[in-house]
Amino acid sequence: MNTFLIAIIIANALFSYKGFKDYSFFRKYEFHIGSIRAGEQIRMLTSGFLHVDLGHLAFNMITLYFFAPVVIAYLGSWVFLIIYFASLIFGSLLTFVLHKNDYGYRAIGASGAVTGILYSSILLQPDMMLGIFFIIPMPAYVFGILYLLYSIYGMKAKNDGIGHTAHFGGAIGGYLITLLVYPDLISLHPLMVSLLTIPIILLFILIKQKKI
Repeated sequence: MNTFLIAIIIANALFSYKGFKDYSFFRKYEFHIGSIRAGEQIRMLTSGFLHVDLGHLAFNMITLYFFAPVVIAYLGSWVFLIIYFASLIFGSLLTFVLHKNDYGYRAIGASGAVTGILYSSILLQPDMMLGIFFIIPMPAYVFGILYLLYSIYGMKAKNDGIGHTAHFGGAIGGYLITLLVYPDLISLHPLMVSLLTIPIILLFILIKQKKI
């Protein structure tokens, strides 16, 4: 297994475990709009290494474990690391922008970073098949489009407690940086690259219309 991937998984596990056991530590480093606006911008990074419970941590790390090798194989370890952290920040920034007036808004989890890696791998290998719930076969690009559309729905509904904004921000980060470092994908997979932009464009239209 790649050294960077191992290090990220270990860092998430250790930081999350500390948060499980120490509530004050958890509160100090979680994403919290009020605290960030008061100057604690470090929370936009540290919150990506905290998880609410073992199941939350395991889901994110297992997803990362399966999709990171695709990114590493195509783009290398350093680009993988850049995409991971940039997607984490993209997710936090989009969350901050859309919730900046909700001073009590809180969030945690590596989902933004992991979603960025997921979308990078979809761009790099759009014809790979995913096993939804380990049973239902689905092309990666179809999953990518449906997932972002579901995230838009979740952002509008605000009724399930999931940080859909961070997921979407992470996906945008992974998408943009992958195309930046590997622009040949635009000519190699023009249809897939175009299709995956549709939910992103839709999101910004809804934001402009103040429907999200």
